[in-house]
Amino acid sequence: MATLIDGKVIADSIRSEISSELRQIMQDRAGAPRPGLAVIIVGSRKDSQTYVRLKQKAAEECGFISTVIELPETSTTEEVVTKVQQLNASAAIHGMIVQLPLPSHVNEAHVLEQISPSKDVDGLHPTNVGLLHTRGKAPFFVPCTPLGIMELLKRSNVVVSGKRAVVIGRSNIVGLPVAQLLLQANATVTICHSKTVRIEDVVREAEIVIAACGQRELIRGSWLRPGAAVIDVGTNAVTDDTKKAGYRLVGDVHFDEAKAVASCITPVPGGVGPMTIAMLLNNTMTGYKRSLGLM
Repeated sequence: MATLIDGKVIADSIRSEISSELRQIMQDRAGAPRPGLAVIIVGSRKDSQTYVRLKQKAAEECGFISTVIELPETSTTEEVVTKVQQLNASAAIHGMIVQLPLPSHVNEAHVLEQISPSKDVDGLHPTNVGLLHTRGKAPFFVPCTPLGIMELLKRSNVVVSGKRAVVIGRSNIVGLPVAQLLLQANATVTICHSKTVRIEDVVREAEIVIAACGQRELIRGSWLRPGAAVIDVGTNAVTDDTKKAGYRLVGDVHFDEAKAVASCITPVPGGVGPMTIAMLLNNTMTGYKRSLGLM
C-alpha cells in the first residue's frame, strides 16, 4: 500500500517556517515593514471569494499584511488595470495576484501582463513564464501549484534526478510549468494530453506521475508502474448523497486502485491544494526578502 503524502501537514510546516523566518527578520531589523500581499477580486463568484478568504487568513496567520481589493462585476479592463498599477507602485506590496477567472468582458491576458514581474507571485506574467523556460535563467516567481508539487516530492524523499516523469495535462498554470521544473531537476519528462495515443502505455513507464488533466479518476491503477510516486492535482466533484453538501471531491487518479500500486500518493482533498497557498506565501516572502536586500 502506498504511503500517503499529507499536503496539509507539509503545508503547515512550511507556513510555520515562514512565520519563524519573518519573526527573525523583524527582530534583526528594527522598524522593517511586514510582507504585503494584495489580492484583486472582480465580481462576486462564491468560489473565488472563498479562495481569497483562505489566502487572506493564511497570510495574516504568518504575520503578513493582507490587502483585498474588491471590484464590482461591471468593472472594465481599464479599471482593473488601474488598481494593478497602483499596487505596482506601492512599496508596501511585495506580492500581488488577480483572482481568476475574471468576468468574461475583462481582458484577462492584458490584466496579467500589467502586473510587475517582480510582484507576480502567481508566476503568470509572460516575463516569468519565459524566464522559467529559458535555460540558465531564473524567473522572479514560479507558479504556486507546480512549486508546491516539487516541494511535496522533495519533502517526501522522492528522488527526481534521473527518473522518468509523466505529466498528464498541458495547462499554462500546472502542466507546462511543472514539466519544466521536473526537467530542471534532471528528470526525463513526457507530457501527455487529450491527443496522446495509448496514454496508459506512456504512463506505465513513469516513476513519477503528475496528474493535472481535470478528468475525474482517469488514471487507473493498472496504468501505473509498481512503486511510482503519484501526485494528483485534480479536484472533481461527484454526487454523493451521504455527504451534507451532496457531493465529494475526487482527483484525476482512481485513488483506491492507485494506492495499491504506487509507493506514495497524494489524496484529494488534502494533497496538492494546501500546498498552493503555502507556496503563495513562500513567493510573497521571497519578494519581501528581495526588497530588503536579503536575496
